[in-house]
Amino acid sequence: MAGRIITVAQQKGGSGKTTIAVNLAVALRGRGHTVALLDTDPQGSMGRWFLERLGRLGEDEALEFSTSSAWGASYESDKLKKRFDYVIIDTPPKIDSDLRPALRVADLVLVPVATSHVDLWATEGVLDLARREKCDMLIVLNRTRPHTRLAVEVAGKAEELGAEVAGAQIANRVGYAETLGQGLGAGDGSRHAQARAEVEALTDEILSRLP
Repeated sequence: MAGRIITVAQQKGGSGKTTIAVNLAVALRGRGHTVALLDTDPQGSMGRWFLERLGRLGEDEALEFSTSSAWGASYESDKLKKRFDYVIIDTPPKIDSDLRPALRVADLVLVPVATSHVDLWATEGVLDLARREKCDMLIVLNRTRPHTRLAVEVAGKAEELGAEVAGAQIANRVGYAETLGQGLGAGDGSRHAQARAEVEALTDEILSRLP
């Protein structure tokens, strides 16, 4: 059975795409799945994370990293899904035709939205392009401040955009930045129990949507 492809896409930079992508990868790996990370973002944050992880934990045959151009995402992900249970594609923060190949191959498109109206406005272009490609989409509220009026407002407005919003949210925690810089995820070790619980809840929700 071919692997499943998850594309993480958002027009606005700083939305937390890479944080969500690598934490999802660590969570899936922790459940015994094989995972390939495919970075099409020239900024290369995911690649830096992977190198840090290699230096800290060593080789892991069940977790692989590769890069491609935005236009090469379809070809590369098709190769990877023959060998891995999940392929997670990190995309550049822009909305144009370059994003189409990564959307077209996706079994699920995750759209991170930081808790601000500006980030929400930037989401409309990604959702529109994903709809045209007939993608299954899930908005993920990221860097939230639970129980604040702004968080409630943004969640409500996100639902009005016509895409489903994940019940699991990723809070604004220092632990995510700390682990990212160390080549780790919230699921590595036991220091960041709350962050780990959030990522595990999101992983459960994502897996429930994939056949």
